[in-house]
Amino acid sequence: MKKLILCMSVAFTTAFSYNVNAKEDDNNAKKVASAAASTNKAQTIDEYITSVYNAIDFGGKKLAYDVFKKAYTGFLNLRSAGQVSKNILSIADFSQPSTAHRLWVIDLVSKKLLINDYVAHGQGSGDLYATKFSNQAQSHQSSLGFYITDGTYVGKHGTSLRLRGVDQGYNHSAMSRAVVIHGANYVSNDAVAGMGRLGRSWGCPAVSNSLAPKFISAIKDGSVLFVYAPQKDYLSSSTWLNRACQVPNGGTL
Repeated sequence: MKKLILCMSVAFTTAFSYNVNAKEDDNNAKKVASAAASTNKAQTIDEYITSVYNAIDFGGKKLAYDVFKKAYTGFLNLRSAGQVSKNILSIADFSQPSTAHRLWVIDLVSKKLLINDYVAHGQGSGDLYATKFSNQAQSHQSSLGFYITDGTYVGKHGTSLRLRGVDQGYNHSAMSRAVVIHGANYVSNDAVAGMGRLGRSWGCPAVSNSLAPKFISAIKDGSVLFVYAPQKDYLSSSTWLNRACQVPNGGTL
């Protein structure tokens, strides 16, 4: 009888130990699978953005990949949040001097570069390069971040385009500051030849008078504009840059 009880006790202990170990193995397997899935997910979105970039016809010009990746990440997150109604992405790359064609407008459906031209920064942001940025009224500085284009109006610069800043703390005052897209005569080859740089706005991403109608028509009413500069505080805290984004269903917009 004692032998029987001892055998049953050993069998129970063995079975219990097996079940515990099996559960632990199962949990560990799930953790490994979850970690692998997260890694694969990150790789998948990186691969997707790279494939989109490589598919764009830049017409012999080339926007820096790192700038495009940031802009496109924000675009995807804004699109997922229901804030985008036009698959056009505009980028003002303020890491470049104002003498460069640092404005890029891309049709993300046809994968074509629509515009590559001058864009001015605010007079409070710097001379040849924009190095200071502000969300404050009367600063006359450009504001970094993502904008959603709104409607047009006719003002002192002719037809202009309102911008809604969607990066809280960085450009959310765009409407109240009247930061808009407009044409200006200080954005031209003549300005560059005379001053060695473009003229500057009061914070608006101003373009040439000749480009303004085409640019505004292409991007108005719900597209994304990304004003970029390599500013660590902004890059580390922007909601739209740091939210995990997803590959669109089917891999297309």
